[in-house]
Amino acid sequence: MYEKEKLDQIKQGLEGYNAAWEKNVEKLAAKGRKAERKDVFVTGSGAEVNRLYTPLDVQDIDPVEDIGFPGEYPFTRGVQPNMYRGRVWTMRQYAGFATAEETNARYRYLLEQGQTGLSVAFDLPTQIGYDSDHPMAEGEVGKVGVAIDSLADLETLFAGIPLDKVSTSMTINAPASTLLAFYIAAAENNGVTADKLRGTIQNDILKEYAARGTYIFPPTPSMRLITDIFGFCSEHVPGWNTISISGYHIREAGATAAQEVAFTLADGIAYVDAAIKAGLDVDTFAGRLSFFFNSHNDLLEEVAKFRAARRIWARVMKERFGAKKERSQMLRFHTQTGGSTLTAQQPDNNIVRVAIQTLAAVMGGTQSLHTNSKDEALALPTEESVRIALRTQQIVAYESGVAETVDPLAGSYYVEAMTKRIEDEAMAYINKIDELGGAVKAIEQGYIQKEIQDSAYEYQKEIETGKRIVVGQNKFQIEEAPPEGLLKIDLSVGIAQAKKLQEMKAGRDNVAVQNALEEVREAAKGDANLMPPIIKAAKVYCTEGEINGVLREVFGEYTPIQTV
Repeated sequence: MYEKEKLDQIKQGLEGYNAAWEKNVEKLAAKGRKAERKDVFVTGSGAEVNRLYTPLDVQDIDPVEDIGFPGEYPFTRGVQPNMYRGRVWTMRQYAGFATAEETNARYRYLLEQGQTGLSVAFDLPTQIGYDSDHPMAEGEVGKVGVAIDSLADLETLFAGIPLDKVSTSMTINAPASTLLAFYIAAAENNGVTADKLRGTIQNDILKEYAARGTYIFPPTPSMRLITDIFGFCSEHVPGWNTISISGYHIREAGATAAQEVAFTLADGIAYVDAAIKAGLDVDTFAGRLSFFFNSHNDLLEEVAKFRAARRIWARVMKERFGAKKERSQMLRFHTQTGGSTLTAQQPDNNIVRVAIQTLAAVMGGTQSLHTNSKDEALALPTEESVRIALRTQQIVAYESGVAETVDPLAGSYYVEAMTKRIEDEAMAYINKIDELGGAVKAIEQGYIQKEIQDSAYEYQKEIETGKRIVVGQNKFQIEEAPPEGLLKIDLSVGIAQAKKLQEMKAGRDNVAVQNALEEVREAAKGDANLMPPIIKAAKVYCTEGEINGVLREVFGEYTPIQTV
């Protein structure tokens, strides 16, 4: 990046700077004072931070091949040539609670407040393929998201919302095929054909095995369901992002920034490899892959993380998989601010944390963003706290100035050096996972889980010993009254949902239901694409539990391995 003569001059200048600094340290020590607050400074992920960064730290970075220009390979500076000067990112607040009726009201409120996309949070029974009247669902219906048992619930969820004009993201994994089928059927019942739909299903089962836990089936049939969705949507739902490969939950489980990038992209490599082995051409589906990342408190490290992830993915897709289309090489991603960074103590402090994380996501080039609400460490967010979270995005978009130029931190010695550091660390992990046989094998051997657990342990130990300060939690505490006005979901929601489900079952054509479920069963036993029979089952109001119950019978259930 710099001529040797200039680098030599900078090296001499740095040596002089360091010598003068050491003299200053000695003077202060003689007076019994320390020159710096800490012996070692580290990032949020624990990587050591130098006192000063200079061109010497970026001399091996090629400004053309490594950094380049926005909208051009390797996309370090963003996937669009003008980024937010064209339009700002999609403001997609994650929401869902209790019943479809109540969540529909929240969606309408958010759209009225300026939200530009929907993001559906499902309750735990829905996430693991159980209906609301199943014994495993007792006490959990509507608690952490909305309860969806059938097409009837999804029709209610989106009542009055034009699905051809609103992009919808659904955080659903193991039963993703079923919920996508419900969505397609609901749209068609409202005169919107599948080719008009825009949105994303998370559909990332590998991170469930590694970090989150809402899996149903073993890896092999799970990967089949994913590739079936890839194949079906490439032909019938071309505007749909068929998977959102999620680093978010990997980071929430305790991973570092570099581990989040590495394990997420390793999962992405596994999905691409599986799709190619299933007979799909990489350029027919790769452009519809999307990613989902976390945004933590260390603003500059997070910006570097997003830039490194784009660069790695572009090179992997081009060099490893031979992707020819630029869109196939682009890493497009949604971001959510860090849920694990929120504190129950002094929850108003979370507004500031979320603002910092929002800046990191935007300056890192995200395509869409969810900002957490201040009270989410305590309960589901209230309307007021959701509005503040959305306003945080809007203030950053329209008042902060960071959206006025592309990749505003490019060229910073620190940011460029950290981008390269994260890239190198992530690639070392990816190479190790390749040696183990890929992400599926690495998960089956417990490697990824163990790495995350070790990082999480170190992070928590630093908090408990006071080495890492969390304002309001382990320092700067105050006496606080118990929180008031929290949103609570009581057991009556589950009772009412189960009753509604039974009434729906009584009114449907149950002969058609049994026939449709048998078609799903036969398709699962063979190698035909599962999406068409699942959509057919959705249209005759087969429930999520019934469809996934059939798949459980054919595929079996996954049993996690022990890593400790």
